[in-house]
Amino acid sequence: MNFFIQAQRDSILSPLRILRDSIRRFIRRLNLRARTLRSPSRIVLGSSGVPVPGWLLTDMDQLNIFMEKDWARYFECNSLKIILAEHVWEHLTSEEGRRAAELCYRYLRPGGRLRIAVPDGRHPDADYIDAVKPMGSAEGSEDHKVLYTSDSLRLLLESVGFKARLLECFDANGEFISEEWDPGDGMIRRSARFDSRNRDGQLRYTSIIIDAFKPQH
Repeated sequence: MNFFIQAQRDSILSPLRILRDSIRRFIRRLNLRARTLRSPSRIVLGSSGVPVPGWLLTDMDQLNIFMEKDWARYFECNSLKIILAEHVWEHLTSEEGRRAAELCYRYLRPGGRLRIAVPDGRHPDADYIDAVKPMGSAEGSEDHKVLYTSDSLRLLLESVGFKARLLECFDANGEFISEEWDPGDGMIRRSARFDSRNRDGQLRYTSIIIDAFKPQH
């Protein structure tokens, strides 16, 4: 008897949950639209609600980054100054990642920048690779689709028109290479400089970090 009562309750509650979730998504999109009108030039993709003062935060339920209708809902083409995406692209298939890069390029203003960070497929620590690979051991990696190297990520970005500048990565020889970069232009927490796991000088957790610029012309 309890089984049938529970089944009846579930049949009633399921549509209510769907309606509730739809209303929440609608409200979040309205809120994002309102904030976009005030400060549209610097946005974070896949923020997971982590506050970044002075930046417009977005998540997938508001802005699906490989769907142009979502971009067009909030932004004008050639309007954005900086797009920041930390550990987002590894959750996309190769095709989705290319489409998302195309749309970032389209909505950035000439001279604008996409700062992107992903797990590093050339990190020399086998435990790191096991953690971040698709279906890896780390929390969240069950949704990882691609493990990039600096070469493959750079090729992706340049194939859609960006000029790419490597900021941090391991090269093909297992050497760590880095350039100075300003966190004010987009903080990457999972980096050699800012990840707390690297405090003793050992690079336990790093990312491929690239600045991808849309040419001025």
